[in-house]
Amino acid sequence: MVNTFVRGLWLLAVALPLAAAEVKLGNEVLASSGFKVLRGKRVGLITNPSGVNRNLDTTIEVLRTAAGVKLAALFGPEHGIYGDVPAGDKVASRIDARTGLPAHSLYGATHRPTREMLQGLDALVYDLQDTGCRSYTFVSTMGVAMDACGEAGIEFVVLDRPNPLGGIRVEGPLLENKFRSGVSRWDVPYVYGLTCGELARMINGEGWITNRCKLTVVPMKGWRRSMVWRDTGLPWVPSSPHVPHGESPLFQVATGMLGEIGGVSTGIGYTLPFECIAAPNLDPHKTAEALNAYRLPGVKFQPVIYKPYYFTFSNQVVEGVQVYFTDPARAPLTAINFYALETLKKVAGLDLFAEAVKRKKSFNMFDKVNGTDATRKALQAGTPAAEIVASWKPGEAAFLEKRKKYLLYY
Repeated sequence: MVNTFVRGLWLLAVALPLAAAEVKLGNEVLASSGFKVLRGKRVGLITNPSGVNRNLDTTIEVLRTAAGVKLAALFGPEHGIYGDVPAGDKVASRIDARTGLPAHSLYGATHRPTREMLQGLDALVYDLQDTGCRSYTFVSTMGVAMDACGEAGIEFVVLDRPNPLGGIRVEGPLLENKFRSGVSRWDVPYVYGLTCGELARMINGEGWITNRCKLTVVPMKGWRRSMVWRDTGLPWVPSSPHVPHGESPLFQVATGMLGEIGGVSTGIGYTLPFECIAAPNLDPHKTAEALNAYRLPGVKFQPVIYKPYYFTFSNQVVEGVQVYFTDPARAPLTAINFYALETLKKVAGLDLFAEAVKRKKSFNMFDKVNGTDATRKALQAGTPAAEIVASWKPGEAAFLEKRKKYLLYY
């Protein structure tokens, strides 16, 4: 019995470090190495408020005080280096009042670092938290900056971060070349299951940019592909105004396409951005029952009533459902958009595409986000959501095979 007890204590001692294992971000691994890859270099930094370590120290401040590193310039993506610019609005270049450094905009007059912006730099560092979704513009900024660095002969350094959706989930349509844009730039599915470092390796390795760069990825320690954000133990700093917490990327994928059609509130303008599917005079209980009847794994829909204070249906009461993820790693996120479209038509006779046509709304952004117009045409023709979702499978499988050699984590 004593031996059994002692053995039990030994097993517990072995198990505890595993249970308490920390995910160390790329910026933390860089610091623990004494900033080896940046020592003696003048560097620029692409970042925003999400560029922090687990102690919420910003990478701006960490690099400013790092021995042997000269932080010479800042670069801001969409929303700017302080995340204070609304979605889609241009960001101005300026001198940053807090640091005195030039803060170059990569979402204004140009989306690509110019030779003048890169002049005098030895390396350009990337530390941004993206959402794991192709339409989120940060990964477009990353690849375009890689191309500019390749042309200028400057090293590009990615401080790797978790994919908040995990590294296993791959979902959605592939990109058709004629729909390539800032919201669908790379040949990956809508949800691609790579960290930013892995995606950078793939962009460079597959020759998706004209000028391959000298790429250095500072990998994380302790991150596994099965982890969604809640598993990492890391604090979440909003990566953009409507992505306020670590679960937000799940909701962004689940309802973001609906928002591109319009005619429905997804909770933006209320306290639940991307977490709702609602409209005036929609029966919330019937809508919840119909969506739950699909028995999608890892997700539940609950009736909700609220009044957005701005954006779609501002100051009007809307009714519908709030989305809850009971098992985030298993939930089929992208598909929710299309089951919701089907449900709205079935329960309320609300055809969002037909309503958009009446309003003379362009479907240009919806098609760009999808990377194809095939999805929209199938939906408009009445193709069942399940059939559309199934049509993605061959592309998803091909991508899973292609990405294997770029993976850093298992």
